[in-house]
Amino acid sequence: MNIKQFAWSSVALGTVIACLSGCGKKSETTSSAGSVTNYPLPEPPVVVKCTPGVPGGKFVVAELGDPKTFNYLIANESSSMDIGRLMFWGLLNFDVPTQTVKPGLAESWTNSPDGKTWTFTLRKNLRWSDGAPLTADDVIFTWNEVIYNPAIPSAIKDPFIVNGKEFTVTKVDDLTIKVVTPEVYAPFLAAFGAGVAIYPKHVLEKYVANGTFSSAYGVNWKPEDIVGSGPYRLKEYKAAQYTMLERNPYFCEVDSNGQRLPYFDNMIFTVVPDMNAMSLRFLSGESDADDFIYPYEYEQFKAESAKGRFRLLEPGIGLENSFFWFNENTDVNAKTGKPYVDPVKLKWFRNVKFRQACSYAIDREAIIKSVFSGRGIPAYGFLTPGYGFWYDPNIKQYPYDPAKALELLKEIGIETRNGDDFLTDANGNKIEFVLNTNTGNSARGKTAVLIASDLQKLGMKAIFQPIEFNTLITKIDDTYDYDCVLLGLYSDMGTDPGSSMNNLKSSGYTHQWFPRQKSPSTDWEARMDHLMDAQMQTLNLDQRKKYFDEVQEILAEQVPMIFTVTPMYYAAIRSDIGNVRPTPLSYYRVTWNAEELYFKH
Repeated sequence: MNIKQFAWSSVALGTVIACLSGCGKKSETTSSAGSVTNYPLPEPPVVVKCTPGVPGGKFVVAELGDPKTFNYLIANESSSMDIGRLMFWGLLNFDVPTQTVKPGLAESWTNSPDGKTWTFTLRKNLRWSDGAPLTADDVIFTWNEVIYNPAIPSAIKDPFIVNGKEFTVTKVDDLTIKVVTPEVYAPFLAAFGAGVAIYPKHVLEKYVANGTFSSAYGVNWKPEDIVGSGPYRLKEYKAAQYTMLERNPYFCEVDSNGQRLPYFDNMIFTVVPDMNAMSLRFLSGESDADDFIYPYEYEQFKAESAKGRFRLLEPGIGLENSFFWFNENTDVNAKTGKPYVDPVKLKWFRNVKFRQACSYAIDREAIIKSVFSGRGIPAYGFLTPGYGFWYDPNIKQYPYDPAKALELLKEIGIETRNGDDFLTDANGNKIEFVLNTNTGNSARGKTAVLIASDLQKLGMKAIFQPIEFNTLITKIDDTYDYDCVLLGLYSDMGTDPGSSMNNLKSSGYTHQWFPRQKSPSTDWEARMDHLMDAQMQTLNLDQRKKYFDEVQEILAEQVPMIFTVTPMYYAAIRSDIGNVRPTPLSYYRVTWNAEELYFKH
C-alpha cells in the first residue's frame, strides 16, 4: 500500500444504483481486467505473507463525498486519497501493524556507510496498468519533474527538502536508481521508499511540459487514461453516485500460491451524504466494511454484530487529531490587493493569549460525554497517545476554566464594557468570527456547536457555518477565505515524525494556520522549522524524540491548533472476509491491506 503525509480528513475529527449494493457474491461476469493469470509477472514478483485467498467478488465501501481528483500526488483530502491509495504504488511497501518497510516495486535497496546514498533495484518486467513498461525513467520523472517541480503544488514535497536542499535522484540504468540526501535522513525508507507513489512518464510527461499536471487525472478523465501501478485501476466514475475500481492485471504482488493479488474483482466506493448514512449502509448489508464507527454507535453495532454477519473490532486509540484553528495568514491576495484576513481579526488571531483563552474556554469533558458517549479523552497536543514512543505527556494543558480565559483576554484589552454581555477589543471592535467545519459528519458538527456555545459564554460571537467538505478544503488550501475551522488530519505514514513535515514546517502545504510561508512569520515557527529538520538528520532515536518533544511543547504553548478530544474509534467488517488485520495505526483500520482481503467461499 502507499502511504502519504498528513492530509485533511472528512471523517476523523462520502442515488446509488441497486446493483452496486449488497455485494459479496462472485461477479456474474469476468472483470474487464481479465484473468489474473494471463499477464506476465514481474521478476521476481512480490510474495505477500497472507493466507491464500479466493479471487472474485465486489467489495463495497460507503464514502463521504466524491473524490476531488484521481491525481494522488496532489490530493490532500481523504475523499480523493481513500481511492487513490489503491491505484498507485511506491518503490517500497509498508506493513502498518508492525510499522516495518517491505519490498515493493523495488526488490532490494542498499545504503552507503555515511548513510546518505541509497540505491534501489527495480524488479524486471514491471508494468503499468495499461501494460506499458515501468522503469527507472518513471521514478526519475516522478521526483525530478513532478515532486520537485516548483510549478506543481503538492503537500508531499515538504518532507523531502532538508535545510533548503532537495534530494538528488538519478538513474544508474533501467532498473537502478540512486538517491543522495543532503544529510542523514532518519525515516528515509518509510518516507521516500514507501511514502511516495511512482507516476508514469509515458502518460503524464506532456502535462508537466504544458503546465497542466495539476488538472491531470481529473475526475472528468476517461478511466482508461488514468494509469497507475497499484492493485486496482479506475473502471467507472459517476459523480455523486460511485467510483468503481477493477483489478489491475499487471499488479506486482502474489500470494504464497503464486495467485496474483488483489483478490476482489472490483472495489466500489458508493457516495453517501453523511456519517449516519454510512453506518446505515453497513448495518443493512449494502457495504462490506466500515473503518470509522463513532463511539455513540458502539452499542448499536455491538448488538447487531451478535447476529454473526459482521465483526465489531476495537483497535484502540488511533492517530487522528481533531482541532480548530484561526486563520493567521498575513499575506495579501495578489488578485484583489486585499489582505486574506481582516486586519482587525488578524490581530486577535495572532495573539497567543487569545488562542490560549479559547482553549481554556472549551469544555472537553462535555464534548466527550455528549458527542462521544463518554468514550474518549481530552486532547491538548499534536499527538494522541496512540503514537506511543513519540507522544509527549508533559505538554501544557488547558482544562476547562472560563475565568482563566477571561483573565487572559483582559490582559490583551479584550473584555466586556459598559455593562454589555459581549467582548470587545481595545478599539471597540466586537469579537465576532465564523466557525466552519464540513457537512456530513454529525459528530464533528455537534462538536462545533458545543465549541461555538462555549465561546459564546465568554462573550464571543462564534457563528457556526458548516460547508461541503471539498469546498471547505479549497478555502483552506487555495483561497484562504475563512476565519476559523474545525477539522482533522490523518497520516498513513505510521508514527514517525517525518509524516508531520508538511504540517509543521512553516513552508508546508498543510501548515494550515498560515501555509507555504516564504520565511517563518514568528520566532517559534522558525524554531520548529529547525527542530523538525534536526530530528530528521540523526539516527539517534532518543535525540530525535528530544527534538520532537520540544516541537510538541511549542505547539501546546502557542496553540496555533486548539485540540479538542480524542475519541475511541471502532471498525467493522463482514465475518466472511479473510486476511483482516485491524490496526489503530492506520486511518483505514480494516481496509489498509485491501489487496489481501477476500471473500471466504
